[in-house]
Amino acid sequence: MPNQEVPNLELGDPRLELCDLYAFQVPAAPERTALVLTANPGGGPMHPDAVYRLAVDHSGDLRNDIAMSCVYAPTVDGAQKVDVYLAVGNQASTIAAVGSQIFGGVEVSFGERLTAVESGGFTFASGARSDPSRAGVNVVAMIIELPNSYLSAGPDVRIWGRCSMLEDRQWVHTDRVGHPFLGDLITADNLLAQYQAGEPNRDRERWIGQLIEVMSRTGGYTRQEAIDAINADGTLPDVLTYDPSRPAKYPNGRTLTDDVIGYRRSFLTNGQSPPSGWSPPADVRAEFPYLGPPHLAHGR
Repeated sequence: MPNQEVPNLELGDPRLELCDLYAFQVPAAPERTALVLTANPGGGPMHPDAVYRLAVDHSGDLRNDIAMSCVYAPTVDGAQKVDVYLAVGNQASTIAAVGSQIFGGVEVSFGERLTAVESGGFTFASGARSDPSRAGVNVVAMIIELPNSYLSAGPDVRIWGRCSMLEDRQWVHTDRVGHPFLGDLITADNLLAQYQAGEPNRDRERWIGQLIEVMSRTGGYTRQEAIDAINADGTLPDVLTYDPSRPAKYPNGRTLTDDVIGYRRSFLTNGQSPPSGWSPPADVRAEFPYLGPPHLAHGR
């Protein structure tokens, strides 16, 4: 199985690398949803010139209807703060962090305790946490909790993460994430930057051929069988589909304990793959911030 993390080939900076995306109902309040975007393997400070975004489409056109953007300040004496902006409608398609600042100057945690803030029905925190998909690894998590009603799901929404950076006065998309592993599976190294810069509404026409080829090699799919499986699974475009009225379990959203490795292996091999042997991480929590504290052995 390909590694879940691929360093950015253009910029070579792990701070610009996205890791995983999760969407699930809050266990104690299923009328609310938790969105979690993880980045920066290692769990150090984030890039101050980047915008880290959670994008939501609720109209079915695979364009941003809601954008929640995190912008991190430069570190000062090892400390870092983050602002969060909320854009809706036409503003949500702007690459820069625009809209209303719903949180400002929130402390980013690099220790066990995480500062959570609340405003207008939103709860937010960011900091180094234990990576729920890989044992012993730290990531930086951006955790936003909000009412299901705000997502305007009818019945579902499509969610993806995006990292962009202003370079020489131009915005460069450095990474994106939706389904786990998908970008690694269907791109060669020389195409990865093109994939990372792409938009979900172009995914199917651009990448379905590569995905069909992979499925033919790994699972003996015919072309039509592969297309049928892709349609049934919602594999393309590369976004999480999430219906908050149904319990989250990948591919309906993704929880912190879903065996996505086993799921993807079974999909690629047409059901012939043995169990993955993966077990849920012991440090996942049922309450905010959901991810466990960082591993101090990693220097934090």
